[in-house]
Amino acid sequence: MSETRIIHITTEYITLGQFLKFAGIVDEGWEAKPFLEKHEILVDGEKENRRGKKLRPGTKVEIEGSGYLIS
Repeated sequence: MSETRIIHITTEYITLGQFLKFAGIVDEGWEAKPFLEKHEILVDGEKENRRGKKLRPGTKVEIEGSGYLIS
């Protein structure tokens, strides 16, 4: 895996769909669902495809070899 990118949030949590847009992985919110269907995403080492999955500070996300840490 490449360098882990830190994603800072100011709320209690962010959903996986919101994270994809916030991190610049998708351009528009509607793109999250098709993206999740086509790509393997790991949240704390577990496969995840629900765009409503809550990501809290300390959560690790991996998408195709790129790592992210919610802070």
